[in-house]
Amino acid sequence: MTTLAGPVFSHAHILLTAAITTVLTAGLAAWRLGRGAWIDILGTGVAAGAAVWLWRTSANMPQLNDDGLPGFSANDWLAPVLTYVFVSLYGVLRPPADRRRFEQTRALAVQTSLAVNVITI
Repeated sequence: MTTLAGPVFSHAHILLTAAITTVLTAGLAAWRLGRGAWIDILGTGVAAGAAVWLWRTSANMPQLNDDGLPGFSANDWLAPVLTYVFVSLYGVLRPPADRRRFEQTRALAVQTSLAVNVITI
């Protein structure tokens, strides 16, 4: 959606972006953590999706949605930063059984967050 002041997005659009991030992150977490780690798969996916939804909803303003670098807005770059923070906090509150695989999962969550934000918004 574009207003006279610039682009802003509907809550439904942002929710869809967060849902896609959640599903893709959970899928990648299942791949890295193993199918037996359902709590961590779900927790990592939800943390990534929540980060995207909370950031994009709270920062949904034209100046942050305008692409300063062609194809990339400030919000595109900052949503993955919040994803990193949220998934890291999840890892602190529920220490993973395999730290290396969790860190790989977190890196994949950040990359997924960036890709989904650039492609869908």
